[in-house]
Amino acid sequence: MLVNLKDVLVPAKKNHYAVGLFNAVNLELARGILDAAERSGSPIIMGTAEVLFPYGPLEEVSYFLLPMAKKAKVPVVIHLDHGLNKETCLKALDLGFTSIMYDCSTDAYEDNVRKVKEMADIAHEYGATIEGELGHVGDNEGTDPSLFYTEPEMAKDYVERTGVDALAIAVGNAHGAYKFPPRLDFRRIRAIAKEVTVPLVLHGGSGLTDHDFRQAIVDGISKVNIFTDINSAAAEAVMRQFTDSGKGITDLIPAAVEAVSVETMKKLLLFGSNEKAGGCPFMD
Repeated sequence: MLVNLKDVLVPAKKNHYAVGLFNAVNLELARGILDAAERSGSPIIMGTAEVLFPYGPLEEVSYFLLPMAKKAKVPVVIHLDHGLNKETCLKALDLGFTSIMYDCSTDAYEDNVRKVKEMADIAHEYGATIEGELGHVGDNEGTDPSLFYTEPEMAKDYVERTGVDALAIAVGNAHGAYKFPPRLDFRRIRAIAKEVTVPLVLHGGSGLTDHDFRQAIVDGISKVNIFTDINSAAAEAVMRQFTDSGKGITDLIPAAVEAVSVETMKKLLLFGSNEKAGGCPFMD
């Protein structure tokens, strides 16, 4: 069932579990993600990010993500992650994406507010939801993440002025594989959760420990973004399967799908979203 972000994150916030966003730039990734979601009875968020368009162009990805979501036995949000340009967000909405993230986190604060507020009004006219980011979750390149932390009082102002449906925060997390063990600021997560009414989002989830996830969810995280872990799992499975030059792509596809499903399932169980599909309002 195709739904939007509020449909799955409001129950998650209320009942203290998290819903995973798993980017799917090809059919194998999408099949593995949905297999795990349906077998575990978990609501799920699938999508792509603007930086991933070279591997799966937005329009082409929409051709399989949207029909698969509509046919799914569980609630599925189709989400544009890290839309960096207004035109990209508008195209995703026109294609039928039910949620977008407009990432203006590197802009000056007032520009971030103005641009995201404008996009929030447009998204809501489509019946879609929007995620914003305050602070900045950068790539894991050794930069001190505390330089870009989200401030709780500013987060409250940002949510109230923009009308976002979810807020991505910077609390020591980073995108990509972690070169050094991350140190999440759990106290900051709790402080932000007390200030804002919308669900909070943790980007850069791949590579965090099980304890990091559990504590972050207890402290107020309702959405966790994952890509590197499932991407790596698929690649490793294909390499194990590719034992000789007589193999064809059809010999490799099942291994990739299964690996993505297994890795996704681990995360769904860890996030506590398993068997929560029936808890969404429209599933009652």
